[in-house]
Amino acid sequence: MAEQHFDAAQDSVEHISALDIADWRLRTFAMYDTVRKIAADNPAEAHSYWRHERDRMFATHPASPLTAADKATFSGLRTADYDPIYRFHVRLTKEGAGREMNVETGTDGLVHFIRLGTFDLPEMGQLAVWKLHGYGGGIFVPFRDATAGQPGGSYGAGRYLLDTIKGAFHGVRGSGPDAEFILDFNFAYNPSCAYNEAWACPLAGPANRLAVDIPVGELY
Repeated sequence: MAEQHFDAAQDSVEHISALDIADWRLRTFAMYDTVRKIAADNPAEAHSYWRHERDRMFATHPASPLTAADKATFSGLRTADYDPIYRFHVRLTKEGAGREMNVETGTDGLVHFIRLGTFDLPEMGQLAVWKLHGYGGGIFVPFRDATAGQPGGSYGAGRYLLDTIKGAFHGVRGSGPDAEFILDFNFAYNPSCAYNEAWACPLAGPANRLAVDIPVGELY
């Protein structure tokens, strides 16, 4: 699901060109392609690469969510070390499939999502799986866990686990109804609005909230 940048004239933020945004997305897709290849043999090594690349892009890229002032003092995103117990292989069930969710944004009006089903996570809970019903399509899985908004925890409004329109996807094992999605919370990341209010981001609703701590991934 695309995060939308408000008009600089409206919000008095630095202008980010369409070319810079396109380059950011291309680099992000390339990063996740490399992550998937490395993770096939060594997920922890893939996570180290992901952390390094995201820190580099946030620090140097003109389409970084960070403001110029924040870039000047930036020393890296706060990301937990890799923990393999938060990597899962999960089937998509049909529970809740077909339900609609509409997200109001400051630029595009209502953004429509259609629920594809549900991920059942062992001893953790359930997460709704959404498809962007519009240009670009894509699978979108945000989540909010018990660390959200807590001291030393994660972003209060939640994080993203999968967002295929931006390349944030870790693959599947098998095919058809028996296919298992690779869900790795170590790669959970904050939406851009966590760093800059000039971005409007769809966040985790009631069907995407977990009552347990997820102490891995990008924190806040």
